[in-house]
Amino acid sequence: MENPKDQEPFEEITEALKNNDAALAVAMVQEYLEKQDNIPLNIAITGESGSGKSTFVNGFRGVDNKDERAAPTGCVETTMEVTAYPHPNYPNVTLWDLPGIGTTNFPASKYLEHVGFEKFDFFIIISADRFRENDVKLAQEIQKMKKKFYFLRSKIDDNLRAAEKSQREFNAEETLERIRQDCVQGLQKQGVESPKVFLISSFDLHLYDFPLLEEIMERELPAHKRNALLFAIPTINLEIVNKKKMAFQGKIKYQALNSALAAAVPIPGLSIAADLGMLVIFTTQYKNGFGLDSKSLQKLADSTHVPLSDLNAVMTSPLAANVINEELLIKVISMSATAAALVAAEEGLRFIPIFGIPLAMAASFISTYNILSNCLNMLAEDAQKVLMKALGLNTSV
Repeated sequence: MENPKDQEPFEEITEALKNNDAALAVAMVQEYLEKQDNIPLNIAITGESGSGKSTFVNGFRGVDNKDERAAPTGCVETTMEVTAYPHPNYPNVTLWDLPGIGTTNFPASKYLEHVGFEKFDFFIIISADRFRENDVKLAQEIQKMKKKFYFLRSKIDDNLRAAEKSQREFNAEETLERIRQDCVQGLQKQGVESPKVFLISSFDLHLYDFPLLEEIMERELPAHKRNALLFAIPTINLEIVNKKKMAFQGKIKYQALNSALAAAVPIPGLSIAADLGMLVIFTTQYKNGFGLDSKSLQKLADSTHVPLSDLNAVMTSPLAANVINEELLIKVISMSATAAALVAAEEGLRFIPIFGIPLAMAASFISTYNILSNCLNMLAEDAQKVLMKALGLNTSV
């Protein structure tokens, strides 16, 4: 059951505003937004030496293996201690690269104590071929601790290339299903009931089973942690674009309330200045969340073998094509007659005696809500176009 403290406080905030308790409303809005941005999600990645743990950590975080923020990769065991790798855009989400259980002197039960199992929300057990006795023992111990775990069969792209070269009549789907069944049967023989195995390539997360893994991880997390996972995962399909859009949309009413509260202070230009600074922060979050920043676009171009220039060419909003700053947002606001009129009206309303402040607050809330919603819609539309282009789908639909 969801903790009442995790529920949205929108009604309580509006009630505080009705009672003219602006200080309480401000505190509640800021507390809620800060709490949402800092919900911790800790994902444990484990497996034997050479299984591809570090490459998965990097792929999940959208970081190239050569990046200075990357987990070190190699053909030998490079992880000898528990190592934290925060997400570059969402530092509340951390992937923990654990030493392979076969490289330690600890049995499975003691291994979990050694790595500090209690802090992890779930475990991902990775193997490059078949899952071994240590993987099974670890899964059974994790289950005893009432934690979720998932089996990932990595390097599937290598397996398919090898099969294509060796088989006279190669069929990718049949090969994938055979690999999956081999893993499932191997785990069952070792005592794992109804194992779920996901086939992935850490270099091409948009392919194979990663979308299904994301869906199951999201569903099995507590409700208040689902957005933390959603924002952090790479934008690999259109469904995730839509999910991220809905999650961002859910925060806009609180962001607009912040604007409304700033409008209550009768200092010329204060509300507009506060709004612009806030709009820059939030629209940049949308852009990064959709993977429209330059590094994410380059990584998508590399993994799908679509030229970066082709991905840039399908984006139509000025927000996606440029660095977001106050000047750019003023230009975007001016493109909407309604938004521009509301912003102008707000400044005049604030100085009308008695009724001016409430009217200015209402105008500020509506204008900020509309501007952020429009920016979100533009960026989500560009994210869809970019993804469709990268995946070879019809972008004219």
